[in-house]
Amino acid sequence: MANEKTGPRLLSPYRVLDLSLGTEIIGAKILGDLGADVVSVEPPQGSPVRRMAPFYAGAPHQERSLWWWAYAAGRRSVTLDIRTADGQALLKRLAAASDFLFESYPPSYLSGLGLGYDDLRQANPRLILVGMTPFGQSGPYASYLGPDLVGMATGGFMHLTGDPDLPPVRVTLPQFGLHMGASGAAGAMIAHHYRLLSGQGQQVDVSGQEAVARTLSHAPSFWDLSKINLSRQGVYRPGLSGGRSRTTWECKDGYVNFSLASGPLGGGTNSLVQWMEAEGFHDEFLHSADWTRVDSNEEAGQEAMTRAVQPIQHFFAAHTKEDLYNGAVARRIMLFPVNTAKDIREEVQVAARSYFAPIRHEAEGAAFDYPGAFIRSSESAIGPWRRAPYLGEHNQEVYVEELGLSKSDVVILRQAGVI
Repeated sequence: MANEKTGPRLLSPYRVLDLSLGTEIIGAKILGDLGADVVSVEPPQGSPVRRMAPFYAGAPHQERSLWWWAYAAGRRSVTLDIRTADGQALLKRLAAASDFLFESYPPSYLSGLGLGYDDLRQANPRLILVGMTPFGQSGPYASYLGPDLVGMATGGFMHLTGDPDLPPVRVTLPQFGLHMGASGAAGAMIAHHYRLLSGQGQQVDVSGQEAVARTLSHAPSFWDLSKINLSRQGVYRPGLSGGRSRTTWECKDGYVNFSLASGPLGGGTNSLVQWMEAEGFHDEFLHSADWTRVDSNEEAGQEAMTRAVQPIQHFFAAHTKEDLYNGAVARRIMLFPVNTAKDIREEVQVAARSYFAPIRHEAEGAAFDYPGAFIRSSESAIGPWRRAPYLGEHNQEVYVEELGLSKSDVVILRQAGVI
């Protein structure tokens, strides 16, 4: 494997301008981790992500947002007020020397400033512009706002999440912008492949609603194949023929996932029953059944699945996640722990691959462990490479050394509030 920090980088010849306003900045980060030079083009007051809590040490500050640390790692930062004529001229010059531009402004906002795709491609026909919005650039919802709750609901995710007798719920931490950003990165790479063949850039239109709809696992297939409109089932998993099986179980120190299965998959349940017997958790009903012969799609089968829950839950509650996982592996039973963030941080497999890596923060006088490369490559190094940038940290580097402005120009632009 190539060294993640020192080997060749897949996208090192390419520059990305990122004007994104929320957590969809992860889209440009993905390209940055693959080696692209990502430059955040921030308003002079800073990206809104810088003001997102939580903050390091609990102290609100534009350089201490953990969201910014996580998703802006590895990039550079310049400040620019694109609402001004000078700011618009500078952005066009930056775009002319760049390969990708990511943005998440409302549809037509950049076009209204003379910075839309048709404007920018005149100076750079190879530019790929990735626009990420809650509902896309067209359609009756195009102008609608889409905070996380709205996005996860309209994308269908919340219909499948939670208990059937309670209101739908979303994932605690906001996910909508992350789905937009990840889809934007994928779209950018597809457009890049076309550009390598044709020499032409293009506009990529990302709808967050559509991005979330792509995460619904088997739910769309259930409708396509059987006209079953799945809904949230809590700790159960529905079957194609109307039955369901328990999948999430409480144990001594958390939860595990084990599918109480029958029929062709019932061998795992038989093995679990044998394990329970060996440890003194005898249950006559479980012991008397051959779970490979139970049909959970029939009424009698569903009754059997229901009766099995209590004794199995009693067994799980007497064991830790680690004990259950190790015992399941030894017996070839498909059971795995529901890991918390703390569990992942201490996971031996993750540690063996040195996934978490320290990145130095000079202002804090310390190094912090970051999640590492999202893939490993035999030929290429994968980021993140360095801490998130301070606001406008690279103004001199980008505007003077690369774009050719004089130092006095930068001073004048700063005094005018352009940068």
